[in-house]
Amino acid sequence: MTINIEYETDKPLDVDYEKVANDIIPAALDYEKCPYEAEVNLILTDNDAIQEINRDYRQIDRPTDVLSFPMIDFEKESDFSHVEDAVEDYFNPETGELILGDIIVSVEKVIEQAEKYGHSRERELAFLIAHSMLHLCGYDHMEEAEREVMETRQREILAGEGYHR
Repeated sequence: MTINIEYETDKPLDVDYEKVANDIIPAALDYEKCPYEAEVNLILTDNDAIQEINRDYRQIDRPTDVLSFPMIDFEKESDFSHVEDAVEDYFNPETGELILGDIIVSVEKVIEQAEKYGHSRERELAFLIAHSMLHLCGYDHMEEAEREVMETRQREILAGEGYHR
């Protein structure tokens, strides 16, 4: 598994973000029964940068906590059965790993939301990564039932790695 992490802000998080990423990303893939070694990019940035990305890609001109950019088109959540039909689209030719996509997190939102919800910054970052990993595996939360499914899965992934509120 390859987890590429870039810290692109001068805002300090004071969290071992590499440990959190290395806990949650593989745990989410195991939980979702991904049958491949995978590659995920995690970018930690600030509100200004994430607002610009949010505006450019989603036409929402405000900062958000996390953005997910999946590389796979899923017909059904975590159904990886079709990816071998398009190896050149979904796999890194150098490593053979499945390219899942990018996670972009606002460090400022991690700090703000950890305080707002009364838990640690580690837990908030873990939550945002787990949430985004589910998006990279084809989940969404546009409907109430979808939101409930995602919330349950997030909670179970986090609990499995010892990240509690």
